[in-house]
Amino acid sequence: MREISVPRDAFGPSGIPAARVPVLLALALAVALLGAAAADPVLRLSIWFVALTLAMLALTILGMGLRQKHLHRLRGAAFDALVKFDDDAVFLSDRDGLIERSNGVANGLFPLAPGEHAGRFLAFLVAAPDELFCELRQGALAAGRAQRRLTHLKGAPLLVLTRVGLDGLLWRLTDQGADGAQSLLGGAVLNVAAAPLARDTDPSGVTALTTAHNGGPYREQVLEELPVPILRIARDGTVEQANRRARQLLEEIDVVGQSLSAIVEGLGRPIREWLNDAYDGRGLHRPEVVRMTPGNVDLYLQITLGQIGAGDDMRLVAVLHDATEMKTLEAQFVQSQKMQAIGQLAGGVAHDFNNLLTAISGHCDLLLLRRDEMDPDFADLEQINQNANRAASLVGQLLAFSRKQNLRPEYLDLRLTLADLTHLLNRLVGEKVHLYYSHDPALQAIRADKRQLEQVIMNLVVNARDAMPAGGRIDIETQVETLTEPLCRDRVIVPAGVYVAVRVCDEGTGIAPDKLPKIFEPFFTTKKTGEGTGLGLSTAYGIVKQTGGFIFADSVLGEGSRFTLYFPAHLRGDPGLGAAPAPAPDTPSKPRDGVVLLVEDEAPVRAFACRALRLRGYTVIEAGNGEEALSILADLALRVDIFVTDVIMPGLDGPSWVKQALVARPATKVIFVSGYSEENLSETQASILNSVFLPKPFSLTQLTTTVQEQLS
Repeated sequence: MREISVPRDAFGPSGIPAARVPVLLALALAVALLGAAAADPVLRLSIWFVALTLAMLALTILGMGLRQKHLHRLRGAAFDALVKFDDDAVFLSDRDGLIERSNGVANGLFPLAPGEHAGRFLAFLVAAPDELFCELRQGALAAGRAQRRLTHLKGAPLLVLTRVGLDGLLWRLTDQGADGAQSLLGGAVLNVAAAPLARDTDPSGVTALTTAHNGGPYREQVLEELPVPILRIARDGTVEQANRRARQLLEEIDVVGQSLSAIVEGLGRPIREWLNDAYDGRGLHRPEVVRMTPGNVDLYLQITLGQIGAGDDMRLVAVLHDATEMKTLEAQFVQSQKMQAIGQLAGGVAHDFNNLLTAISGHCDLLLLRRDEMDPDFADLEQINQNANRAASLVGQLLAFSRKQNLRPEYLDLRLTLADLTHLLNRLVGEKVHLYYSHDPALQAIRADKRQLEQVIMNLVVNARDAMPAGGRIDIETQVETLTEPLCRDRVIVPAGVYVAVRVCDEGTGIAPDKLPKIFEPFFTTKKTGEGTGLGLSTAYGIVKQTGGFIFADSVLGEGSRFTLYFPAHLRGDPGLGAAPAPAPDTPSKPRDGVVLLVEDEAPVRAFACRALRLRGYTVIEAGNGEEALSILADLALRVDIFVTDVIMPGLDGPSWVKQALVARPATKVIFVSGYSEENLSETQASILNSVFLPKPFSLTQLTTTVQEQLS
């Protein structure tokens, strides 16, 4: 049941807070002044009408609020006169269930306060307070009265709800035929607020409350019967009683006689200080989340404290709620936020690094153009080029993790893809590990980037190899699976449909259950320091998710692990799913004519690209940003055949300035370049005719060939 502590009279009609009245009046005055400045008489009258409407709305809210306060006072006075000293537990609430008044018996039995919701009172009595509240409220508002016999409680008390006026509900807990609500406590007449309390222990080990009735002891069993977990706590912090529901929640650990501070921890301040505040009336009815101390059950508890009794006989009651799932979800949310932040960082670093790699490999290409294999510097330049390519591969892993890498999807038959990869995989696993393949004869195609998918398979196979230091067997299986209904696992929902499943199974050491949920996190590794970066599985996760698939892991310690990948199955004839264009071949392009406007904010990249294009015979005009490019293009007599522009730049980005430039030059061809994925540009690029995308880092040949093809 929701917790509400705002009184109803804080709102005006339609639920508008009365505190908004000054705001509405100020707004009305401002609109009126605006109207006075209007030159057009008709416009002036229209604005004044709006101002008058705002002022009337504010006064209406104020009047309704005053009327509700007046009715609230009248209803409270009537309640005090009629039932304040009643023997039954009686509450008065508004029609929404917000408690306004309660008599002495109710105050003694239930730790509630004005402004709280009646659902909290019902939670002491039944297991489904929401349903009971709605049922009784609907019946009382419709017929004037509704009731429910609580047969599961001792004495089977009667809960009666009566409508009071137009906007009030009277809650009464009674036992017809006995002496009021006190029969709930076993049949004795008891003034709960003032009765002397004593301690006694029953044979079950549960401490009971006793009181004197006509000189005889009385064993109170109300806490034991309540359908919510409750502890009763003495002034020194010792747990005196745990009812049946509490014992079940705590998995029957013996907490009676122990200090609460020895049972729970994690409040952020001493538990004893928290209890002292509650005995002094501070912090009551405010839930706090704590965890069970190590050695007890693995449990988070939400505890709300209230008082029973008075004076030296006062005790605290702690209402417990299992908050383990809530804390788990909170931890998962925090982890997802960390993953997102690291992903953004990785994407940003990779973008900047791609600019550096473009400049390094590009200038290396320029140097290689003037040298042959006999040149003494040729081998060094080749080493620079190869290491730049290796760095580009690492950047690809970062982008895969952040799900911002450039994918070139195409139809793939996994049988052929794995066959092409077999030789490399055999070299990776070595002689002690053997690979076995099993394929579904009716295997369907998937749509993915072949290079990236190969990276996923290699990462999984290398992990499997490392988990079997003494050797073993790795099975790679492919199978078509049809999900007739969504598959829910690991907080992920796989929609119903036809999928191609890929499974990589090993006979290794397995993954501990506490580590299994973390294996796809970046930089998390179960290997020793220096043996793993923790990027392999996070890279695989990023690639699979960006491809539109799903990846799951199962493992048993000492038996091995199994990774399952699900990819949507495709028929090769699916409309609108043509194969991706092949990357530009690394062959020199012929010299060509043409004027290129090159717009790039990174000076090293711009310098390399300009020299590369000029070497191929193009006339190149340079610009450092979109604003400079538009300034150059303001001269309509200037001929420009093609725009080559970075996508992400300070000020105007690539698509923005290109759209403005194409207004006067609609036939100009466009090449967008970026270290981010083409996916981020796809919708914008689709609206720009004659445009293509070239991912960074690109080589000299790839740049000049792409320009040549666009101008052809």
